[in-house]
Amino acid sequence: MTRRVTGSSSHADEMDGYAKIDQYNPRTVESIATRFRGILDDLGEDSTREGLVKTPERVAKALHYLTHGYDLDPAAILRSAMFKEEYRQMVIVKDIEVYSMCEHHVLPFFGKAHVAYIPNGQIVGLSKIPRVVDAFARRLQVQERLTVEILNCIEDTLKPLGVAVVIEAQHMCMIMRGIQKQHSTATTSAFTGGFEQEKTRAEFIRLITRGND
Repeated sequence: MTRRVTGSSSHADEMDGYAKIDQYNPRTVESIATRFRGILDDLGEDSTREGLVKTPERVAKALHYLTHGYDLDPAAILRSAMFKEEYRQMVIVKDIEVYSMCEHHVLPFFGKAHVAYIPNGQIVGLSKIPRVVDAFARRLQVQERLTVEILNCIEDTLKPLGVAVVIEAQHMCMIMRGIQKQHSTATTSAFTGGFEQEKTRAEFIRLITRGND
């Protein structure tokens, strides 16, 4: 299924392997909209009333955007800005905003990611790390897998001396339904290489939590 309209009229920014979708495949949008129109009716709504007439199309386009990470290659994003450099100390990009959709209930979860790596002859443009996070987050996800996918992509592409990823997020499936614990935060982490050493990992945790007290 083609997700993105191509051609001269497309406004998608394809620079550096990163694309922002603002046009959509009309057949896919209509297919999703038709199904959602039926869902509205099944819920007891009137999908033909004024306030809902355009809702199925809006939902279809929103889902397109919220899952456009399937069309992105996170490794290519990193490869587009890799540079030889002998720096071998910790590089941290923290407080990266994360917005994703839980695959169990198709409800949002959101929070922050903190990513670090120790270069091994290659560094990457700092803006590429948030883009990698977003490329994986803009899919149907679980937080645990999202954490590992980010780590594995950086590990496999940069071949660093170590990678660390921590994600802190709130899940609407917990806040709005289920146990309805409105201030619960889920934290997941993954470490490789040098970050498996207690001293290095402790320094990373100290640096990403500094100023939060």
